[in-house]
Amino acid sequence: MNTQPVVAAVDGSDDALRALEWALDAARRREAPLRIVHVRQYARWAQPEVLAAGPPDPDADPVLDQVRAQLAQRAGLPAVEYVTQEGAPGALLPGAGATARLLVLGSRGRGGFAALLLGSTSLAAARDAECPVVVVPRPGRGADGAAPAAPGGPVVVGLHADSPDGTTLAFAFAEAALRGTRLRIVAAYPWPPQTWMLPGETPPPEIDQDAVEHETRTLADGFLAPHRERHPEVTSVTDVLPGNAAGHLVEASRRAELLVVGRHRRRLLAPARMMGSVTQAVLLHAASPVAVVPPAPPQE
Repeated sequence: MNTQPVVAAVDGSDDALRALEWALDAARRREAPLRIVHVRQYARWAQPEVLAAGPPDPDADPVLDQVRAQLAQRAGLPAVEYVTQEGAPGALLPGAGATARLLVLGSRGRGGFAALLLGSTSLAAARDAECPVVVVPRPGRGADGAAPAAPGGPVVVGLHADSPDGTTLAFAFAEAALRGTRLRIVAAYPWPPQTWMLPGETPPPEIDQDAVEHETRTLADGFLAPHRERHPEVTSVTDVLPGNAAGHLVEASRRAELLVVGRHRRRLLAPARMMGSVTQAVLLHAASPVAVVPPAPPQE
């Protein structure tokens, strides 16, 4: 039995409390313990209010006390652990994913600029954590201000037919099975094609869009077949769409319970952890929670 916890990051903000509710539900579905982590961003002795009040109790954490009070009357909670850390959240929270099944946090916390759609801590966790990271947005953050779908909407996953990520697909199928909902796979292909010619070159033959769409669907069905066999209980549908993948996924998030994307594969000349442009776009604009799935570790 996998006893790794679901980790929820809290900081006293409304965004973090929404993420905590999502993490509670995720822990229940997985029959996993819940670890609630608060990272104090500044050393206690450096805060003016603390300097005025005198030395604080080293074990006191008002943020976690607030969460404890909120959960005190709840029934059916998973096993809950409370952890306080001291330091920079963007540096410490990704490390919390090293022993977690899932790391959940709000799109923005108490710090930073109010106008930002995505906080630096959420971005760092989604980019650097070793486990899948779920970022829960503020209500009404969709492109037209619409609220995300009520429970019962599909899980949506993006599929790049040229370089599919099996780990991301596996997570999406498993999540749809846990939720007892359908899975929508969005496979976008670039259209219209971009053609670059030097002066005097002969234009290439015209590309048949129907043929491109058919090839994309055929590739997608081949990659999806083993996942469908592994999860026959999940009803899945594939939408093959022309144009911008990020735009299609953001639009799909308006009716989704969860949007699943891969983070980015490491490349030979760019060994540092990175996030692709599509993943960054959906983190900024999706109306539903977004799960960012890291690539599988390389085989030794």
